[in-house]
Amino acid sequence: MENTKVQWHLGFASAIDLELAKNRSDLTYYKEFNLNKQALEVDLLVIKKDSDIPIDNEIGKLFRKYNIVEYKSPDDHLSIDTFYKAGAYASLYKCYGDTVDERKADEITVSLVREVEPVKLFQYFREHDIHYTNPYRGIYYVTDKVLFPTQIIVTKKLNPAEHMWLTALSAGLQKQQLKELLEKIEAFDSKLDRELADSVLEVTVNANWKIVEELRGDERMCQALLEIMEPEINKIKDKERQKGIMGTVMALRDCGHGKEEIKKAIIKVYGISASEAEEYL
Repeated sequence: MENTKVQWHLGFASAIDLELAKNRSDLTYYKEFNLNKQALEVDLLVIKKDSDIPIDNEIGKLFRKYNIVEYKSPDDHLSIDTFYKAGAYASLYKCYGDTVDERKADEITVSLVREVEPVKLFQYFREHDIHYTNPYRGIYYVTDKVLFPTQIIVTKKLNPAEHMWLTALSAGLQKQQLKELLEKIEAFDSKLDRELADSVLEVTVNANWKIVEELRGDERMCQALLEIMEPEINKIKDKERQKGIMGTVMALRDCGHGKEEIKKAIIKVYGISASEAEEYL
């Protein structure tokens, strides 16, 4: 389980939606938005329906009408080139409107989100007199030498109590944080909130398997909370099982075994039905 590749981006858009839930009716989200016909994508485009509506959450206070949001997983680097590439995406978005200057430059912002502070990027800023401020915990505004207002959000430095969803996208979650996350999900009445939370939870469970196992063995854990977590655990187990079956099939093929031999082997080893076995052949 520890070697499982965590699909961080799958939970990111849901985490942003939940973070900005108080303004959900004011915002429109476009995941993996294509900038042009060549399918150049930004991770998330957030459009404010009314530019004058203030966003309650700190991560949205910079937002104007059009907001380009790029997410860097813990495995990705946030370098000076990545920083300028995000600005280039915003520039392309500005110039790909249906008419000339349809999307005003002063209506566009850029946000880059990463778990750990980009130390080398901030060092580059200081060495090249690119000024930035820290108006909120874990949030940095780049105040000059950019075409569009830009913020860098370091999720590890955010207040976990105020930014539960973004801070949950981490492989270093504490047991208490996971408990609080599950309790928050249990309290949701909205189907949409539940579905979004499930997307975040699937990533969190995958990335923090050891803690999940500890909680499952905790007699004090409420049964309702365990029931919330169980579907996500089962999803991961199913994926791992499917990988195992496919690996066995490929290995047996490489050794020259025929279809019927392989079919009998995976039925015996994995306890699947003949019809299920056929799907892997």
